[in-house]
Amino acid sequence: MLAALCIVHCASCFVFADDVEFRASAPSQVVIGKPFQLTYSVNQRSRNLQTPDLNGFEVLAGPYTSTSSSTSFINGKRTSSFSQTYTFTLMPTTEGSITIAPASIQVDGETYTSNGIKITVLPADEEPQQSVPSSQQQSSRSESAQSSSSGSVSSENIFIRTVVSKTRVHEQEALLLSYKLYFAGVDVAQFTNNTKIPEFTGFLKQELEQGEIQTELEHYNGRNYQTAVLYRTLLYPQHAGDIKIDPASFEAVLRVQTRAQVRSIFDDFFGSYTNVTKALTAPGVTIHAEALPGGKPASFSGAVGQFSMTPSISSTDLKTNEAVTIKLDIKGNGNMKLIKTPAIEWPEGFEEYDPKISNNFKTSANGVSGSKTIEYLAIPRAAGTYTIPAVQFSYFDTESGAYRTLSTPEYTLHISKGSGDTEETVVQQYTGTLKEDIRQLGTDIRYISSTPLRYASRSSKVTSNRVLFFYLVPLLIAIILFIAFRRRIRENADIARVRYKKANKVAQKRLKVAQKLLSENNKTAFYEEIERAALTYLSDRLSIPTAELNKENIASILREKGVEDDLIADVNDVLSTAEFARYAPSSGHAMDDLYTQTTNLINNLENQTL
Repeated sequence: MLAALCIVHCASCFVFADDVEFRASAPSQVVIGKPFQLTYSVNQRSRNLQTPDLNGFEVLAGPYTSTSSSTSFINGKRTSSFSQTYTFTLMPTTEGSITIAPASIQVDGETYTSNGIKITVLPADEEPQQSVPSSQQQSSRSESAQSSSSGSVSSENIFIRTVVSKTRVHEQEALLLSYKLYFAGVDVAQFTNNTKIPEFTGFLKQELEQGEIQTELEHYNGRNYQTAVLYRTLLYPQHAGDIKIDPASFEAVLRVQTRAQVRSIFDDFFGSYTNVTKALTAPGVTIHAEALPGGKPASFSGAVGQFSMTPSISSTDLKTNEAVTIKLDIKGNGNMKLIKTPAIEWPEGFEEYDPKISNNFKTSANGVSGSKTIEYLAIPRAAGTYTIPAVQFSYFDTESGAYRTLSTPEYTLHISKGSGDTEETVVQQYTGTLKEDIRQLGTDIRYISSTPLRYASRSSKVTSNRVLFFYLVPLLIAIILFIAFRRRIRENADIARVRYKKANKVAQKRLKVAQKLLSENNKTAFYEEIERAALTYLSDRLSIPTAELNKENIASILREKGVEDDLIADVNDVLSTAEFARYAPSSGHAMDDLYTQTTNLINNLENQTL
């Protein structure tokens, strides 16, 4: 077999003691009745090798001892190496998993121990059940050999299976799908690029890193095959019912031996080879997804798996205008990328900010595991004692088949009076001017002369008019600015109204970013920006925190406000498509359509009275 596929697995490791390296190695899978070699190697001159009892194996030969050494000079530096090897030829006599205990050896009077080895012994190939005479069997084998030599390869010698970890799962529960190659009696040279993987419609897909293809022995349908996993992915069913996965197509290049019409002794010895392209099809499979049971908790937003949650708070004793942070650390295994951010009900008088989310996920054959850290930040603007209700996170536990709810404690915050009040802070935020500065302008009127003008001379009248102009005009400007600022402060104090008025402007900025990502064909970032644009717009227009938004309550609120069902369906379609496409394959044409659909949706909602 070629190196691309036939990478032999050896159950081996290294044991170091000072400068002595003593190791045992053997194949990790063998076939009963077929010999293999067990090797012990040491990098120093040694003696008195003591091997363990080799129960389950018959020693056919050995140990054969060989030594090798080498010396080299590099940049005037001398380096040397030495290796002594003991080789046994064994034949397994018992099927199953067998562990060979460590061996021992002496080097310079010291005893060193090797590693142990675990070997899986597979059954022998079953003989085909045939009732034809032996002469006909021999003829059949000859014809099969000629067929193979002429470039035809039997589907019994090479095929691909579609292997799934489960065929019955719940919605959003992960299953592992693999396309596994089986081959025996053929030489696989390479795989072509003509591979067609199905779209996995009805699933969210999370591909696994393949790495270098490795092979191992497997006993399947009465025969031992070399196997290699060609493709693996995690699938999350998005709806209940039977979901069909279409067949997959592969092409392999096989190296087949051919025979010449005029044969010579060299043809018999060397033979000649040709490359043959073999089309392989992995069969389709049907997955049955069970609907999640009823009685969903109010805080359930679609999380499926096993999770834990650790809450923390920065402080419960603060002053006004000091920030408080609540952190949730959600860990576990499941559809972690689809976990919605739980909502916190901040008391009146707290200015809240969008949560900061940090994801640390690891994808393996067992699913997606890791942690999702959410930091909520708010600033109290008024003194007093406040209570923050418990934050709940619910998920469906696939092991127990029931819903679980995790909860934080109820936090009581003691807020004392800090330096500066809310109004002053807002003034600084929008004007950069303190209230003391504005009040000081008002006291400047004390310097205006109070002498009656009718007793002044003409020149003094002119001077008084100038004084009045230079003092009264700035005072009037200050009063006008103060009134304007007060009005602006009152408007900005109503944060919900400010966000409502600026919703379209913010959404258009996000759509411009999405358009740039579309031109760069950055699919993941594009779909994230589209989803963020739609959710941020709806959050601002409906005066609901983004963390509390989901497709169900969005539809409910829009219906209460008299929005037509067609427009509500468009909202749901945009959010579902963006969420789905972040993890599923899609074309550039689909990205263009979604961008246009989102732009039209926001324009249509802008014409609604919400």
